[in-house]
Amino acid sequence: MDSLKRIIIALVLMVSVIALVGCGEKGSAEKAGEKLDKTMEDAAKKANDLLGK
Repeated sequence: MDSLKRIIIALVLMVSVIALVGCGEKGSAEKAGEKLDKTMEDAAKKANDLLGK
C-alpha cells in the first residue's frame, strides 16, 4: 500500500506541473489563433447583418 500511495502522489505532482506549465504566457501561435477567431466572428456577424438575419 505504501508504494501505491507514492505512485499516486507522483502522478498528482506530474499532472500539477503539466497544468502549471500549460497556463504560462500565450505564445505567438495562440495569439494569432485568437485574432483569427475574432476576425471570423466579426465576418459572421457582418454576413448575418447583410442577409438580414
